[in-house]
Amino acid sequence: MAPKFEPSRDIPDLSGKIVLITGGNSGLGYETAKMMLLKGATVYLAARSPSNGQTAIAELETATGKRAELLELNLADLKSVRRAAETFLAKESRLDILFNNGGVMTPPMDELTAQGYDLQFGTNVLGHFFLTELLLPALTASHAHSSVPARIIHTSSSGHTLCPKRDIFFDAVKDSPARDALKKKWGNTCGPWNFYGASKAGNIWLANYYARSDVLVSCSLHPGLIRSGLQRNSGIFIRCMARHVFSPANVGAYTQLWAATTSSAEEINGKYFVPVGIQKAPGGPLSDKELEKEVIEYLKEAVKGF
Repeated sequence: MAPKFEPSRDIPDLSGKIVLITGGNSGLGYETAKMMLLKGATVYLAARSPSNGQTAIAELETATGKRAELLELNLADLKSVRRAAETFLAKESRLDILFNNGGVMTPPMDELTAQGYDLQFGTNVLGHFFLTELLLPALTASHAHSSVPARIIHTSSSGHTLCPKRDIFFDAVKDSPARDALKKKWGNTCGPWNFYGASKAGNIWLANYYARSDVLVSCSLHPGLIRSGLQRNSGIFIRCMARHVFSPANVGAYTQLWAATTSSAEEINGKYFVPVGIQKAPGGPLSDKELEKEVIEYLKEAVKGF
């Protein structure tokens, strides 16, 4: 538990460490990149838009005096994920910290990935799974290089409790008549949040899956109620709450910064945290271990051929 964690004070020097942050051009990802740069790490900032990524890199350089490397990555397209991973592996032989931070929240339900998956599940879960799988050579090389396991930090949400149960989970995550029926049943208010819940549960299951490795440390977390661009698709009530009640993005980054840099491996591996660094048991259908296994197998099948 880290209730008094202060990043600038508590994070050690990270010179020589190689870090990759998805969604690094805004919000929590941007604040995480800033602190990693200030502490001396080599930072790869993964962003879907090269122009937005370059703008963030320029702003970060002004703020820190250090320059991040841009990695063009569209998590909603498995072909883009492979190109990004290959680009990274051509430049670096190892990866010490991977922040699976990027994501989308409650977009219109008709929006799908390039491969026809629900945009939230495809971006937040499937894209991150494929990226992590492709980067495993670099992640395992980190352990061989330093005898210290690489860390994978998965940004989830308390929204995981909205995850649909097993009998309809797989209907929800890919375009099909069954998904269309769920959209009609749930409507425009509940539907996007239920799909979001599926994706945030997936983040936790991914963390659990990689935590079973002998050469990786993996955990998931809820960053708190944070003001960011994620609320752009939410209703007026949520947007109003975000403006007046939610915490700023730099505060939202605290738990993932703590998990990546100052906690012990035993303290975080395979666990789920809420701010700041407080372990909590996930809710909703997360206790369904059979569904967790089925989701991982589903992801493995989904990335075949890409």
